[in-house]
Order: sequence, then structure tokens, then C-alpha cells
Amino acid sequence: MSIIERAASRLEQKQSAAAPAAPVEQAAPAVELATAEPAASEPLQAAVAADTVAAAAVAPNVAPDAAPDTASTPVPPAEVGASAASARTGRPPKRVELDLKRMQDIGLVTAAGGRTMLVEDFRIIKRPLIKRAFTPRGPGENPGNLIMVTSSLPGEGKTFCSINLAMSIAMELDHTVLLVDADVARPSVLRTLGLPAQRGLMDLLLEDKVDMGDLLLRTNVDTLTILPAGSNSPRATELLASQTMTNFVHEIANRYPDRIVIFDSPPLLLTSEAHVLAGHMGQIVVVVEAERTTQHAVKESLRQLEGLPNVNLIYNKTREFPGTETYDYHYG
Repeated sequence: MSIIERAASRLEQKQSAAAPAAPVEQAAPAVELATAEPAASEPLQAAVAADTVAAAAVAPNVAPDAAPDTASTPVPPAEVGASAASARTGRPPKRVELDLKRMQDIGLVTAAGGRTMLVEDFRIIKRPLIKRAFTPRGPGENPGNLIMVTSSLPGEGKTFCSINLAMSIAMELDHTVLLVDADVARPSVLRTLGLPAQRGLMDLLLEDKVDMGDLLLRTNVDTLTILPAGSNSPRATELLASQTMTNFVHEIANRYPDRIVIFDSPPLLLTSEAHVLAGHMGQIVVVVEAERTTQHAVKESLRQLEGLPNVNLIYNKTREFPGTETYDYHYG
């Protein structure tokens, strides 16, 4: 047999030996099924009662053979909206890491911060707000779990109080928190937390095809989700007064029975957005800076909120002892 004939014979033998490998294509449907599982869980999110979704919706890069073992992993209700969006769009939900040590260093509430005076102050502040949030409401009343934090003027500490109130409520065992940066002219929630700017509330109101789940930021505090302010718009007041905004606030208020939504609002005396936003809220908190905010400014702010129920005051930066600052809470 010639060299060419022997080579041809060996080639035929290799080809026949490799032939059984062809059925590998049959494994493809198993992979598709594993990645399609999140879409099948959407009815559970519509029912709201379910607290779990397929792990592939939260971490779509998990190996397909691991998906069945993690399909029952619980997902906090505040995050289900983001997981559902991931299932629909094929994109993973956005997640941000809060630097809790940095937050503690700049004077913000964190669960790891221990039993500090600040933590105790906000435990006192949040208790009546939580109680009112889930009190049965009468016909025409706004949902009590929609809470707006504002001030008369900039610099009084409203964003500081919004974040601390959200962080304090996030420590509760029975509630989740959505923190919305609604100060659309000068957003500061993400900046205070050391996070880059992101699309958010204004983009949701401006673009019909934007899904809220694509804009929510899940955090490493499992019970806290953030909705940034998003793009700047000269029509911010009109957008906040629109039917789209009304639909949005009622959706986020009613989708999850344990959720409290904190809105960091613009100051009352400098913009028209705050007054419009207040019309959607079930509770309003006005931050007043001690020894700085004038009585006239406070009276004017309360006048603008006249007729709205559950207006409360946080008296911020009071000094009871040298070198300390505390917060007093009052009903107005």
C-alpha cells in the first residue's frame, strides 16, 4: 500500500471514530430552557405574593446546570421589579455597592455603625412615619407610604435626612425602602453616596418605552433600592404634574405592601417642582435648620403646603451639648 493510500485509510478511520460526537447539538435546548426560566416567572411578579424569582434573573451568568439549585433563592420585594425587567430585556439588573464605611465616616446612618446618637435619633423620627404609612386611608387620600422630604431653602440637610431616614427604615425587619431622588434640578443623592450619575425618574417620565426596572439601582443593603433623578429637563414641573407621574407614584406605592418610598424633594421656596410633588404624597417632612432658617421661611413653606395632611418637621442641627448635633421631630 502506498503512503497516500495509508494516509487516506487513517483519515477515514479518524472520521468514523469522530462520528458519534454529532449528537452534541441535542444539548442546546437544555441551555435555552435554563436561560428562559426568568421569563416564565413573570406571572409570579404580577401576583406580588411571591417573594422568589429564578436566580437566572438576578445572576444570568450562573451556569445552566446550577440554575435549578438556586431557583428558590428569595429576592427582597423591592428588587423584584428589577429582576422582572432583567427577564424581559435579557440585561442584568443594575447593582451598586454603597461604601458603608465612607457613609459612616461622613455622618450617615448605617447598620454597622452601632448604637450611635444619630441612629437613635432616626429610630425616633421614623416610628410615627412608619405607623402612618400603613394606616388605612380614606377615599381620595394619597398612599401613606409615599413620604416626601423637603426644606424651605437649600443647605438645610434634606438630602442628609432623606438618606438617613431611608437607611434607618431599611433596618426594619418587615419593610423595604425605595429612595427616589426627586430633586431633579440639583440631584444630590447619588453624589452624597459617592455614586456616578445615572438615568432615572426624568427619563421614565420623558420616554414611553423606558422600563422602571431598568432604572432602579439595587444596593448591597438588600432592603434598599434607589431611583436616581436622571436627565435634566426644562419641563420638570409639568412632568411631575403629569398623569404619567400620577400612575408612577401609585404603582410604586401599591405594588409591594411592605414598601415605603422616600422622595428627596427640591426646596419649597426656590422651585415649583416641590409643590407639585407634594400633591402626590401621603406624608411630608420639612427639614428646618436650627439657628439658620428664618421663621418667615418656615411659615411660607407651611403656607404652600396648606391643605395637605400629615406635614411634619425635623428640626435639624440643634446643639444640646458642645460639639453635638441632634434632630427633633414635630407634627405640624
